[in-house]
Amino acid sequence: MPHHPGRYAGIAATMIAALAGVMLAACGGGGNSSNPNETGTAAGTPGISGSITVYAASSLTTAFYKEAASFQQAHPDWRVNFNFAGSPTLVTQLDQGAPGDVLATADEKNMKSASDKQLVTGDVKIFAKNRLVIAVPKSNPGNVNTPADLAKRGLRIVLAQEGVPVGDYSRESLSKMESDPAYGAGFRDNVLKNVVSDESNVKGVVSKVQLGEADAGIVYKTDVTAGVGIDVTTIDIPDAFNVIASYPIAVTAHSRNPGLAAEFVKFVLSKEGQQILAESGFMEAGS
Repeated sequence: MPHHPGRYAGIAATMIAALAGVMLAACGGGGNSSNPNETGTAAGTPGISGSITVYAASSLTTAFYKEAASFQQAHPDWRVNFNFAGSPTLVTQLDQGAPGDVLATADEKNMKSASDKQLVTGDVKIFAKNRLVIAVPKSNPGNVNTPADLAKRGLRIVLAQEGVPVGDYSRESLSKMESDPAYGAGFRDNVLKNVVSDESNVKGVVSKVQLGEADAGIVYKTDVTAGVGIDVTTIDIPDAFNVIASYPIAVTAHSRNPGLAAEFVKFVLSKEGQQILAESGFMEAGS
């Protein structure tokens, strides 16, 4: 009988591929369960299967893990992966071709940038709002008790970078304070002179305060979770000086799984999804 090495190699390759497919299926589609940014979710909707990657602002970390957990209860065969970062970083990553299926930013400015670059498609929806607070270590070494104290000489203040939503909101809030006679001209500049670090996202600000590397920082209310609250306390910024953050969400233009991406967006906007956000401290989108 003639020997056909190419034929046998092809058969072997086919068998290996089939075996790999079975092994991947047994492992839940090849997802790495040890990945801390990955949460299994969803099934049962005809024509929709597989996984998605959600690009979300850092301040959404806790809430979106909870969203995914509830999503999983109803649809255990779908999978949601997360990439959390500052909003401008997320837009840059998508613009450079990184694979993502949903974009959720902490401001409308960065979402508009994504839209202008044709990185998102369909309707853009505001799904939550947030407010600013001043975070200080529990020991309060800088004796910061009111927003006016931020201008005291020698304080170590941490903010997010300009361009990062919470960084822009913080500077806008300081400008509002400066326009009030109670704070006076030069207040904003005096506070900014105390800034010792500009972080790439709000989690970096929280971490510096929590570790005692800063006397104060301006963050979102939702970022001072129960765990963070062990080491950090907050000072309210009055409504007259606060800046309310709006969070938009959309399916990306180059999503590899637009059907599942749309289902996740739909869930976040649903009554159940909104309840999860409220429990995490976010304000209603219509507020």
